[in-house]
Amino acid sequence: KEIAKAIGRPNAYRAVGNVLNKNKYPIRIPCHRVIRSDGKVGGYSKGVDTKSKLLQKEKTKTKKTKKN
Repeated sequence: KEIAKAIGRPNAYRAVGNVLNKNKYPIRIPCHRVIRSDGKVGGYSKGVDTKSKLLQKEKTKTKKTKKN
């Protein structure tokens, strides 16, 4: 939601998520750093496990879910 607000489209948070999901350059454009507004990891084009590992490596605080 923060990205949608930052681009002046506060209701376009699903569209932002869809664009990030189709990111072909996930390391160059670090969309793995985007977490859900409730603090959970959420989806990632390379898989939730990969996203969780990248976030742990970067020491990002997230809430535990069944997927991570």
